[in-house]
Amino acid sequence: MRLINNMAEKIRQGIRSFLQIEPAQGNVVHIQEVMDYETNAIKNRIWYRGESEELSALYKSVNVDSTMFWKAVPTVGREIRKIHTGLPGIIVDILTSIVIADMNDISVSEKQNEWDAIVEDNNFSELAADAITETLIIGDGAFKFTINTDISQYPMIEFVSGENIEYKRQHGRVIEIVFKTLYKANFKTYELEERYGKNYIITKLYDHNREVPLNTIEELSELPAEVTYNGDFIMAVPFMIFKSSKWKGRGKSVFDTKCDNFDSLDEAWSQWMDALRRGRSKEYVPDTLIPRNPATGEPLKPNAFDNQYIQCEGGMGEGENNKVELIQPNIPHESYLATYITALDLCLQGLISPSTLGIDTKKLDNADAQREKEKATLYTRNKIVEAVQNTFPDVVNVAIKTYEVLMNQPVTKQTVDIPFGEYANPSFESQVETVTKAKQGGVMSIEASVEELYGDSKDKSWKTEEIKRLKEEQGIVGMEEPAVNTEGLNVSEV
Repeated sequence: MRLINNMAEKIRQGIRSFLQIEPAQGNVVHIQEVMDYETNAIKNRIWYRGESEELSALYKSVNVDSTMFWKAVPTVGREIRKIHTGLPGIIVDILTSIVIADMNDISVSEKQNEWDAIVEDNNFSELAADAITETLIIGDGAFKFTINTDISQYPMIEFVSGENIEYKRQHGRVIEIVFKTLYKANFKTYELEERYGKNYIITKLYDHNREVPLNTIEELSELPAEVTYNGDFIMAVPFMIFKSSKWKGRGKSVFDTKCDNFDSLDEAWSQWMDALRRGRSKEYVPDTLIPRNPATGEPLKPNAFDNQYIQCEGGMGEGENNKVELIQPNIPHESYLATYITALDLCLQGLISPSTLGIDTKKLDNADAQREKEKATLYTRNKIVEAVQNTFPDVVNVAIKTYEVLMNQPVTKQTVDIPFGEYANPSFESQVETVTKAKQGGVMSIEASVEELYGDSKDKSWKTEEIKRLKEEQGIVGMEEPAVNTEGLNVSEV
């Protein structure tokens, strides 16, 4: 028995000495970022502008993969026309119009008249559209409030996009927003920094990181270097829809992670158009059959509209077979179309539906299939609406607070409601049919059916009256519960 135990112990020791596990060594991975936030913002803005020349100049000036379509330089003599489809700009414009069209009037709890006056003075509807557009392009931005009674008796609201903004944070909270503006004067470029913090605005002018007096530029000579005011708030509100995973605390553009797909789509479309250009029909006419002037016998010059041909040699000898030959190259349209549709799907994936842009890639889709496709747009639209409903109440409150500071009134806080209408609903007739079936099936009340049909398109008082009218027409009358006369009875008897 002791011998067996000794043998087992020797086996265990042998296994320990044979199996030695070394811990993993930590490796350092170095990745050099190609662009910083400002350069990335410029790139996204160029994609939105949609000019082919600007895209080509942009990618030739930045350090990116040389095989990208807009970066690549074709061989001399084999140049092709580079065409931009304009899809990025269309996506942003459509998403903005969807959200703005559904946004109803903003209601304020107490100072509705003051807010209405500020809205009219600043054309807030157009300002909101610009803010959403700029945020979708750049990633973030901020509303900036300025008091200048020489221009307006109300606070002036501007939206500044993210490439001209720097945020100062403490414990994850924004404590200061720095607005940067470039000025050109005296054959130099200066940078104006306006630091917006709680109760103060500090303005400084820099010449290549060297601070200079504000009166260096004539139009800034009357600008105060520091302003303080009553009220524990910042006269600026940051706005962001998507969060960036690359730059902490900054917003993400809808073009981020999509630029390579846009590049591929432009390449597919440009290649298709180049094939069509090279595949034009060519008509070869022997010189003996060339149309001639009946008066002089001279050959008629080709006309690009109705008489275009290529002259070839012919013969008038015996046995010569002179004939006009028309050659039409074969262009693989189906292959080009499949490539284009695939590239288009990658560009729109997770962002917007093709049917929202008016693109019908499958001609046999019925109405239900079209509505299913709209879900991608609905998800993006809901994300934008959520960001608007979280940020715009702060914008309204800061606007009213700034007006109260201007009028030397106590600073107050308002309750703000920003209702949105319904999007991507079926037609009203089909909606009525669906709601009617649900009500007849006993799974929906009159109150729920009215709310489902009209949503935010009608106010609460109108829907209450409508519910009352429907109940009266259907003979549903609320009856009071009969009272019991308990006078003279004991509690136990009751």
